[in-house]
Amino acid sequence: MVSLREFQMDILEELENMPSAVAMLRGSAVYPDLKGTVWLFQMNGGVMVIADISGLPEQNTCGGVFGFHIHEGTGCGGDDFAETKGHYNPKNCEHPYHAGDLPPLFSNNGSAYMAVLTDRFMPEDVIGRTVVIHLHPDDFMTQPAGNSGMKIACGVIR
Repeated sequence: MVSLREFQMDILEELENMPSAVAMLRGSAVYPDLKGTVWLFQMNGGVMVIADISGLPEQNTCGGVFGFHIHEGTGCGGDDFAETKGHYNPKNCEHPYHAGDLPPLFSNNGSAYMAVLTDRFMPEDVIGRTVVIHLHPDDFMTQPAGNSGMKIACGVIR
């Protein structure tokens, strides 16, 4: 078993390398100030997904929580980012076991930073697909996609 300290050192060492893939997110017409970057780093234990987002709308006095997923579509076009299609789900699993299901983003005065390690996909599996932020948090129960509401930001993974 790897110690926490060894794991932290592995992460820092891996993050010194160039990311395996990057997505630059832009907000919808309703949220033009929303933008961010999502990096994917291949690591020994999986893929480290790091998101740095700004311009998130404040949903109430307590802030906001936003759904965050990789979608199967290859573009951000169409009304309300319709080209993104559904969650990336190559194994045809039920929600929340889609490969593209990620933890929510928690707004901090309109900004969010999130890092998660996942073994559900490799960077090369999702290059050309899309990263999407939804207006509401994913409830991790409702089929097929968690009832997370409209798509408010999108970026293609390159």
